[in-house]
Amino acid sequence: MNLLITKANVLRADYSTEIADIAVKDDVIAAVGDIPEDFAADYIIDGRDHFAVPGMVNAHTHASMTLLRSYADDMKLMDWLNDKIWPVEAKMTEKDIRIGAQLALVEMVRTGTTAYADMYGPYLESVAEATISAGLRGILCRGPIGFMPGVEKILAANIDLFKNYHGSGDGLISILLGVHAPGTCPPDFCRKAAKASVEHGMNVHIHMSETQGEIRQIQEQYGKRPFKYIEDTGLFVRPAIAAHCVWLNDEDIAVMKAHGVTPVHNPGSNLKLASGISPVPRLLAEGIQPALGTDGASSNNNLDMLEEVRLAALIHKGNELDPLAVPAREALKMGTEYGAKALWLDRVGKIEAGWKADIVLYDMRRPEWCPRHDLVSLLVYSASSSSVDTVLCNGRVLMEKGELKTLDEEKIMYEANKCAMELINR
Repeated sequence: MNLLITKANVLRADYSTEIADIAVKDDVIAAVGDIPEDFAADYIIDGRDHFAVPGMVNAHTHASMTLLRSYADDMKLMDWLNDKIWPVEAKMTEKDIRIGAQLALVEMVRTGTTAYADMYGPYLESVAEATISAGLRGILCRGPIGFMPGVEKILAANIDLFKNYHGSGDGLISILLGVHAPGTCPPDFCRKAAKASVEHGMNVHIHMSETQGEIRQIQEQYGKRPFKYIEDTGLFVRPAIAAHCVWLNDEDIAVMKAHGVTPVHNPGSNLKLASGISPVPRLLAEGIQPALGTDGASSNNNLDMLEEVRLAALIHKGNELDPLAVPAREALKMGTEYGAKALWLDRVGKIEAGWKADIVLYDMRRPEWCPRHDLVSLLVYSASSSSVDTVLCNGRVLMEKGELKTLDEEKIMYEANKCAMELINR
């Protein structure tokens, strides 16, 4: 289908803005600005007084944890996991995981996210199917805890998921190999996972260096820091994304650079769980481009990527006592372009001819968008995701003028609330 967005304020690839038309042919942006005379639009979207920006990329989350939103708050990380989260997750059925993921998909579309990296438990086939139906990009993997019984079966299931779903949904679905974290995965399991990643050509998704306690644990057990520990198991032979990366030293950063490991900054979750603040300005200065993620809705407590962009722009200014630590444009890149690159998404993250048509229109007919001195600054520091008006992913309209096109929001919210209440009382 040929689709035309007219007279929008467009964020160009160089992060300048201009009023322009955007022509979309099937799943690709055909032209920005000068539209070919022979381009015949089948569908037209009025972009006047709207800001056209690439879709947000949530590079680390646990989608089905939406069912546990507000269930266990204001706790220390390991108490939260051991006493609350892991016990209730063990009771989750296919229905719970599917409906929790559908609730996440509703929230992500409404807040302008078009791609997400999900690490979670069983039944990810249902999550993949729900994602394809909703029309988003899903980069999925299991999150096996290496010391648990039957973990080899979980690893095998992740490989089967890759064989059956990688590239499915017209390329919307990608499958990674998940390893939960250094502190929960002993060396033998990490080596098996590393061998599988190389054998099957699977890239890796792992939590790394989230807390000071994790650092101490790994040093006491193995005499080395987490990044060196994982490097020595061979798990970084394949490209990897590493969630959190809060507590880093020179050696850790050297390992990341040597193996092309991309950190995923989760400012909201790390603040709420008091894990610390990732050294993002240092990473940027080292030429590393961090992505952004929300983490799960039970530790954030939402999946609003614009909120993460704002936090990324603000907390490092205060932490570094430097108003230039992470400028608005850099924070926005982390939530779009850098996230797409981190997840190995080809031609995603820019509004440019030849790139995938993942586009969000923000409605600027609101007081927080006035006056319009700098649209990027307004988006990052002033606007909220309630400005999200229209969302396209892969050329498909997922939401227009606030109306969801691919998801039954009312039904999903009803079922999610019912599932969540039954789950915690199960």
